[in-house]
Amino acid sequence: MINDLEKYKPRFFEELSKIGVGIDEKKFSMLCRYYEMVVEKNEVMNLTAITEPADFVVKHFLDSAYVAVLTDLSGKRIIDVGTGAGFPGMVLKILFPDMEIVLLDSLRKRVDFLKNVITELGLSGIEAIHGRAEELGQDENFRESFDICVSRAVSDLPVLSELCIPFVKVGGEFVAYKSVEASDEISRAQKAIETFGGKFKDVKSFSLSHPETGEKFARDFVIISKVEFTPSKYPRRPGIPGKKPIII
Repeated sequence: MINDLEKYKPRFFEELSKIGVGIDEKKFSMLCRYYEMVVEKNEVMNLTAITEPADFVVKHFLDSAYVAVLTDLSGKRIIDVGTGAGFPGMVLKILFPDMEIVLLDSLRKRVDFLKNVITELGLSGIEAIHGRAEELGQDENFRESFDICVSRAVSDLPVLSELCIPFVKVGGEFVAYKSVEASDEISRAQKAIETFGGKFKDVKSFSLSHPETGEKFARDFVIISKVEFTPSKYPRRPGIPGKKPIII
């Protein structure tokens, strides 16, 4: 299975070089083993619909890594909310080993899988936690203690803002991975962003070509700065942000 990824290794290294991300044989081998573990586990548990090597390199590995264009990740304390199979957080940890990162997910089976990956790869400075963002965001050990929060979760931005911004310290950033044309979501999220102590900073787009088909894969990164402390009543109880999002 590692040989499946070897075919796309030159393209992978080239794309990372374009965005200034260092990659070596050791890191690539770790990513290959991670890929193996995801595909193997996917046979008995739904981790991802993307398993073909070329798709995996573009839509999981490179997509996860491109956040490095926006901000310096080295030495930062980061939380990945709704990490799922570990995207983007696990990829970022492998590429930036000096960061400290928490992978948060509400499904215990996914967290157990991630703990196995951490052990298998011998990673340190990384923790996979089972829990709800609404609850952990009220925990003084996690609340407003991260330099950066990232999330590829599919929640609408007004909801995602309530789940993620409380984790970020003042002066830090929340980066949401969104599909292209996120302007409508951003508009509807303005009130929520400001309510939780954030300020819309920018939206950055990128696209990559599939190495086999040439199909374009595009992504918007929505960047929110944390400018004020989040009011203590946020995030609200589990389920409430989704049922009663704060929108204009």
